[in-house]
Order: sequence, then C-alpha cells, then structure tokens
Amino acid sequence: MIVLDVMLPKKDGFSVVADLRRTGVSTPVLLLTARDAVPDKITGLDSGADDYMTKPFAPAELLAHLRALTRRQGEVLFEKLSAGDLELNLESHDLSCGAKSIHLSYKEFCLAKVLIANAGAVVSKDLIIEKVWGVESTAEDNNVEAYVSFLRKKMKFLGSSARIETLRRAGYRFSVNAEEDTSC
Repeated sequence: MIVLDVMLPKKDGFSVVADLRRTGVSTPVLLLTARDAVPDKITGLDSGADDYMTKPFAPAELLAHLRALTRRQGEVLFEKLSAGDLELNLESHDLSCGAKSIHLSYKEFCLAKVLIANAGAVVSKDLIIEKVWGVESTAEDNNVEAYVSFLRKKMKFLGSSARIETLRRAGYRFSVNAEEDTSC
C-alpha cells in the first residue's frame, strides 16, 4: 500500500502515481491531500490512484479506506503492455514495434496480452484457452495454434525481434532477445 500526497517538492503525486502505473507497479495507491476540488480528484484517479482522500480526515476513516484497498483483488489496468521491442496498446488493440503498428483482432489481442504480460514464462495452452476463449469454451489446442500463427505473422510484419516459442507438451513462451531490442 502506498499513501501519497499530491503536493510534493519536486514532482506532484499525480505524476508519481502515473509513472508507477506506466512502469507496471500495481501496488494500491491512496492519494491523501488537501486538494479537494473535483478536477483534482478526477486527475488523481485517472492518473492511476486507487482511492483519493482529502484532508482533514479522521484517523478511523483513513484506516477504513486502507482496509478497503487491501481487500481488493484483481489486476490493475494499464494503458500499454510492453516486452522487448513490442508495445501492446490495451485501449486500441494495436501492436507496435518502433514506428510500425498493426491492429489486432480481439482474439489476437487477448492472446498477445496473455503472452506479453507473462514474457519469459511458459504459458500452457489450457491457460491460454481459459484467458482468451473463456472457461466454458469449447476451444481446443488447434484454435490456440492458429492464433499463435496469426500473431507470429503480425510480429514478423512489424519486424520485431521478440519470438513466441513453442514448448512441446508445455505451451508457449514469449521471449525477447535483448541484443536485438532496437531492431525496429
């Protein structure tokens, strides 16, 4: 849990929380500040804060807010995911490498999101089916294989050095060759 004031000496709290979210830090953030105008509250929440409290406050109220934040389960949503030379825009569903960009279909986007979010780790076909098609889906291994093929072609079109490796009987791994990250 991070309790952060908006008015800091070198960088305001809005910028700090936005930087945290851009770099993938998902720790819950409570902005605690004397700035009580509605536009400030909106800016704070839109910058990535999970909650916003104004001063003065009762200590019991602060503790209640902290308890509520620690109860929350789920993932923090970011605008973009990146690994290696690829960046996936979570709003537009565009995959880009340097200046080149391509729009992904919904299933391609979901697959890219799972693989990039787990870059370097082995992701089983079962997990991919669950995350891309849903738990109740009738999708099978060949559906996954087809969409991995589509995504590989789009990554090749972009000129990415990242690769989707097939690991027999294990699944797939999104791998990044650090020496070639600037190939776009």
